This record gives sequence, C-alpha cells and structure tokens, in this order.
Amino acid sequence: MTSPTPLPAPHAPSLDLGGRTALVTGAASGIGRACALRLAAAGAKVRAVDRDAAGLDALAEQAGPLAGTLEPRVLDLTDLDAAERTAVGADVLVNNAGLQLVRPIEEFPPEVFHTVLTVMLEAPFRLIRGALPHMYGQRWGRIVNVSSVHGLRASAYKSAYVAAKHGLEGLSKTTALEGAPHGVTSNCVNPGYVRTPLVERQLADQARTHGISEERVLSEVLLRDSAVKRLLEPEEVAEAVAYLCGPHTSAVTGTSLVLDGGWSAH
Repeated sequence: MTSPTPLPAPHAPSLDLGGRTALVTGAASGIGRACALRLAAAGAKVRAVDRDAAGLDALAEQAGPLAGTLEPRVLDLTDLDAAERTAVGADVLVNNAGLQLVRPIEEFPPEVFHTVLTVMLEAPFRLIRGALPHMYGQRWGRIVNVSSVHGLRASAYKSAYVAAKHGLEGLSKTTALEGAPHGVTSNCVNPGYVRTPLVERQLADQARTHGISEERVLSEVLLRDSAVKRLLEPEEVAEAVAYLCGPHTSAVTGTSLVLDGGWSAH
C-alpha cells in the first residue's frame, strides 16, 4: 500500500502560493478584486483579468506593495479564444466574472441571455480548457468557480443568471472527476448576496421591477430567506476561495462551499 502523503505541520502557514500563478476573472471589483488581493498576499503571481481597465488600475493602487505581483490583463470574456489563451500556464484558476439582469422571461432580451451564458459558463469552460494541460503536466492545480446560492436555488426574474450558475455547478463537478487522477481539484464557492457593484445595481433593478424602495428590496427580497440578515463582504468569499487552494484541501473536490447565511437550510 502506498504511504499517505504527509500533512503539513499543525502550525504551518495556511496558504503559501509562492511560485504559483493564479488567474482571477472579474478582478477589477467586488469578489474578484478581493480574491486577487488575497492570492497575491499568499505569494502568487496573479493575472488579474477584467474588461475594465480603470478598475484594474484601481486594483493595482489598492494592492500597494503587492502591486508587483499583479499582472493586469484587459480582456472581454466574450472573446473566447483569447480567454483560453490567457489561462495557459495558470496553476490556480478562479472563474468569478459575472453579470446580471432582472427581467421576467417574456421580457428578457435574448441577446443579453446569450451574453450572460457566454461570460458565465462558456468562458469558464474555455479558461479551464486552457489551464488544464499545464495543471495536468505538473500534477497539481486548483480551480475555484465562484457560483452562487443561485447555483443551487432559483429565483424569479433571473433566468440567465440562474441557468449560468446551475451550468457552472455541473461544469465544476465534471472537471473534478476528470482532474482527480491528475492532482487537480475543482470546486464551487456559493455565496448569498455580497456587497458588490453587481448587487448594488441589482437593488436598484429589483426596486424598479417590484415598485418598492431599495431598502425594502434588501430586507424583503434579497435577504428574506437568509437567517443571517446582512450582506456578505467580498473578503469573506475570498477567504473561502483561499481555503480551497490550501494544503489541507487536496481531497475537497467536486463540491460546493455554501456561504449563504442559512438560506439553503430552509
């Protein structure tokens, strides 16, 4: 019988990504920015990918002494070939980029549905496809897909977002099954509502749709089913992502780490 791989000492650093390259999409703001900073703090060289050049400049400023570990890359993920090329050589891949539109299905613009699925499902597939050969070659890799509680539960008026997140869950599990023999893990992180620009826009969008104030949208719609009555902070999600990249999670794969404040406990 093969001897088990020894675990790090009990007081070893929780995450050391020195010498590793991480790629984070949607890195210019919100969860993506927090993930880029967290992985850079762990020693990784971070390819910070976003279509927002000004946001990437702001990320570099916020990074302070870590700015030298960031590689800002302006990229629109609807350019799928470019997305796949960008992922070549990555040791850690965080598929985070997303967008949202709240509309009833009969009023949902088909072209927006197509764009949401392209950015949030097809682009992650192409990024994974680009990253896996290098990960397989070195027999180590970490793929973390920032899903959502909407990858596990549906809400009305969010057909594209819910469809994309449910698809991402399936893609992540398939990647886990294929990657396991090669030392590559693939997992989802499933936050509830996080204090990000996307959620702030959604508050306004939902207020218009329901004809109520943004405060009521937060308490009566977004957080209605959550036992913890507050928005998550991006840094909380980034810590979950970091955990899945750490030394104690090589057997954690094909699963979803839920940070929904108890929403799915109902």
